[in-house]
Amino acid sequence: RKRICVASARVHPGESNSSWLMHGLLNFLLSTNPEAHVLRQNFVWKIVPMLNPDGVIIGNYRCGLAGVDLNRQWRQPSASLHRSIHELKRLLAKLKARSE
Repeated sequence: RKRICVASARVHPGESNSSWLMHGLLNFLLSTNPEAHVLRQNFVWKIVPMLNPDGVIIGNYRCGLAGVDLNRQWRQPSASLHRSIHELKRLLAKLKARSE
């Protein structure tokens, strides 16, 4: 059974460098590089390239549409106000439960 690797980026809209990092990761994982092949063979990759697309689109630096820093909502995200964080946490919990 393969292990799961989760990668996410861009929780803060102003951190455009994380988009470049995710772009590089995706390009590498999809390449013909032998090391990328080993990573694909041994892991299931769950990738969220942009956790805060609304904040990116409207040009915010740290906040989403609800006007809050999504990174600060990690402990108890609201399903309606912090949807992307809420769904990522649900995914992580589901993946963890499956692996136990």
